[in-house]
Amino acid sequence: MGIGRMPFGVGLACAGAAAWMMSGSNAGVRRARLLFAGGGKAARMGPSAWGRVLARMRRLSAEWWPVWSPVAVGVLIALLAASLLPLPVGIAGVPVLRRVRLAREERRSRDTRGAAVIALCGALAGEVRAGRQPGEALLRAARDSAGLGQAQAAVLAAARFGGDVPGALVDAARQPGAEGLSGLAACWRVAVDRGAGLAAGLERLEAALRAERDQRADLRAQLAGSRSTAVLLAGLPVLGLVLGTALGAHPLRVLLHTGPGLACLAIGGVLEGAGLWWALRIVRGAEAA
Repeated sequence: MGIGRMPFGVGLACAGAAAWMMSGSNAGVRRARLLFAGGGKAARMGPSAWGRVLARMRRLSAEWWPVWSPVAVGVLIALLAASLLPLPVGIAGVPVLRRVRLAREERRSRDTRGAAVIALCGALAGEVRAGRQPGEALLRAARDSAGLGQAQAAVLAAARFGGDVPGALVDAARQPGAEGLSGLAACWRVAVDRGAGLAAGLERLEAALRAERDQRADLRAQLAGSRSTAVLLAGLPVLGLVLGTALGAHPLRVLLHTGPGLACLAIGGVLEGAGLWWALRIVRGAEAA
């Protein structure tokens, strides 16, 4: 009798388990619908603390890894060659890469300001052509032209409250890349004091600034090949060390653990750095001229 009731009991237990799983899955489905439909509390929550930590770590790694990579390379070479000499060399490369990175960011900011000045001249000329007064036109144009930095607030304040607009423009022109604002200040003085056409002067100024920017971009494109060639030639000794290590010649052991190797390493490093500095100096001089 007990044996005959076992299938019935097993079936009843299976049915109960299935009903419980269906109710749980329905609850999970309802919760998922609420979350993705925006009706649940979790949908209104911002990114989790772990997500913010990961985002901050990614930002810090993208910001600091290009600068501190020589230290990691020095540690790796020190472990492979069983020598502490690569460590101070890697640490010495950190300020060099930091300076290179700051120079790159400064050039990017300078280009951004230059593009903002060109956009400001074009927008201001269009506003004046539309029949607006110079002060109102400058307010509208400067508000829509982002990228001028902190001086943009001073220019807007001078235009809004009847201040010295040319003086504010000249002060803003002291920023790297915003030198074209001095021409805008000259056009403003001529138009306000002598009644000359402001729109025509702004259009000529915009065309001149745009031509200068295109010429500078073309010069950078032409010099990019020379800069890349210098960097590639500077990296050939490293390629030679890698090939020697792959062939089993152990060049790192010779360079870091023998007297002649250390002398060759010191002389070669000095000549390599001097050659790379001189080649890049020539390229920078040509670009600046």
